[in-house]
Amino acid sequence: MAFTLPKLNYSFEALEPYIDAQTMELHYSKHHQTYLDKFVAALEKYPQLQDQKVEDMLKDLNSIPEDIRMAVRNMGGGYYNHNIFWANLASESKMSPEVEKALLDSFPSIEEFKKEFETKALSLFGSGWTWLVKNPEGKLEIINTSNQDNPISTSDVKLLLALDVWEHAYYLKYQNRRAEYVANWWNVVNWDHIAQNL
Repeated sequence: MAFTLPKLNYSFEALEPYIDAQTMELHYSKHHQTYLDKFVAALEKYPQLQDQKVEDMLKDLNSIPEDIRMAVRNMGGGYYNHNIFWANLASESKMSPEVEKALLDSFPSIEEFKKEFETKALSLFGSGWTWLVKNPEGKLEIINTSNQDNPISTSDVKLLLALDVWEHAYYLKYQNRRAEYVANWWNVVNWDHIAQNL
């Protein structure tokens, strides 16, 4: 089976002081590993699914056998969402002119984009994700999903940026201060990866 934890392009300490090493290690080696293990376990009795890409399963959840559909949605979603989250992080990265142009084509300014993104992340009730996506018309939009849901399950969008707003992503360092976590997260966004996905 091809499902494994992705190799990180940075050490657990590399995103300090914005994301602490202890949170990174627990988040990656415990939380993400658990999603992967439970996703793999759900697929055990369906060998025909084991060669599919997880994103293809999430794009067509209705094709997944009903007895494991929720596990694929939750555990497969948790596995896939975290793969994107890690790739979206870097210790150093600058916004390219291409990304800046794409953002300014959809938002009044970079500051307004960041403000809207933060507002969306802070408005999410409970656990979930805030995403920057490219819609079929080529415009960028900011959307929230609950729990481990992914936008590709309900719409034809391209995923550009993912922010994990589950408490396990920030609670050791920030406790209940989600706003501080979200504001500091901009310091470790991997703009190069976003440029590749555009």
